[in-house]
Amino acid sequence: MQTVVLKVGMSCEGCVGAVKRVLTKMEGVESFDVDIKEQKVTVKGNVQPEAVLQTVSKTGKKTSFWEAEAGAEAKAPPTEAEAAPKEAVAAT
Repeated sequence: MQTVVLKVGMSCEGCVGAVKRVLTKMEGVESFDVDIKEQKVTVKGNVQPEAVLQTVSKTGKKTSFWEAEAGAEAKAPPTEAEAAPKEAVAAT
């Protein structure tokens, strides 16, 4: 059993309905929670995260993994670390 959390741009109950429709039809989904206020969709079941992302994306709503925001911030320090060795190479 896997839990996949997505950030989905939903502005109305119609958006929520579209997301619920595609998840209801998706194979392996045991349960899901759609929170319009948080723009958050939590899916539980025997599913692959990428497959859930692709399925929800078919609604036309902007969809990304919930962790993607924290991941983008975490990627900044390695970029600086990558720049440091280049400077060291240029200095030698």
